[in-house]
Amino acid sequence: MRDMAEGLRERKKRETRQRISDIATGLFLEYGFVTVTVAEVAEAADVSVNTVYNYFPTKEDLFFDRSQGVVDRLSRWVRGRGAGESAAEAVLRELREEVEAVSPRIGLMEGYDRFMRVIDDAPPLRSRLWAIQQEVQDNLERTLREETGASDDDPLPTLIAGQLNWVHQTVMGTIGRAMVAGRDRNEVSRETLVLLDEMEGLLSPKVLKYAVRGAE
Repeated sequence: MRDMAEGLRERKKRETRQRISDIATGLFLEYGFVTVTVAEVAEAADVSVNTVYNYFPTKEDLFFDRSQGVVDRLSRWVRGRGAGESAAEAVLRELREEVEAVSPRIGLMEGYDRFMRVIDDAPPLRSRLWAIQQEVQDNLERTLREETGASDDDPLPTLIAGQLNWVHQTVMGTIGRAMVAGRDRNEVSRETLVLLDEMEGLLSPKVLKYAVRGAE
């Protein structure tokens, strides 16, 4: 019974957090990030301001509530690479699969233009987005060091992480700008696949073959 009660409490917390996040997102998209206050979010969600801050330490966290999935994305792809596959090959493969699937996870969705416009209009969100992008790279660097056993003073994980993050951020930025311009997501998908091929051609063999996973 105790375990069940704890499970119910955790579920209620998740539901409350999701409700606050969904309401905040709706308000931000309609009225802008700078205009909407945390107090207004709390009132719309029928919770106290302290409750909002318990779940989201900053107002920016309310907007980027799913940022952890982005921060972990490249590291997760690298950790999941198959035998004989390098870190770069895993990232390129996963990105191509997302683009080919016209996946909303990389912005190929209706309404993404509104999301990006809110960021463009709010300096605090632009700063947070830059910080998230840096977290992606730092997280990937740590993963590459762990996966290869590289020492702390080995520059290669830093350099490789920078190259792979460049690929990822270029794809995300290209898609974001195209969606804001009102482009058809299927056309954007096809063009982004061509872009991925061009970027792969710019990567050196050393980058493309770094951290190849051996056979189990």
